[in-house]
Amino acid sequence: MVTRSIHASAVLVGAHALLIRGEAGSGKSSLVFALVEPAQATPANFARLVADDRALVEAAHGRLLVRPVPELAGLLEIRGLGIRRVPYESVAVVSHVVDLAVADAARLPDEAEGKATICGIMLPRLVVAPTADSVAIVRAALTTSPD
Repeated sequence: MVTRSIHASAVLVGAHALLIRGEAGSGKSSLVFALVEPAQATPANFARLVADDRALVEAAHGRLLVRPVPELAGLLEIRGLGIRRVPYESVAVVSHVVDLAVADAARLPDEAEGKATICGIMLPRLVVAPTADSVAIVRAALTTSPD
């Protein structure tokens, strides 16, 4: 198995691990914190950091695994505060890819736009426009069905 380091963050929300991609300043860390912070007050709503800014990904048995880069494990950038230490998971199986601040994100995405392939593994992809509410889109994707 080949492990690759990529510019991305990852968060485990319930049973779903999200691999979050985007340019610097696109809101990757902010999205992770917005999903993790409410879960700290309500443990029944589990959410935990996996990786921030750099993530290690590898294909294993038809699934995409994500881990933190060891030097950054448990560290999350919070805008206005800097780097903070938070609880984290050491590995998760990615269920969705989230691409932030995509200028040409469609209002009603077609099927092709809704897929991403990483390390040969095809995954559902959420494409978020620069001004869209990424937290609401992620929560909706995890709690609703397209049918």
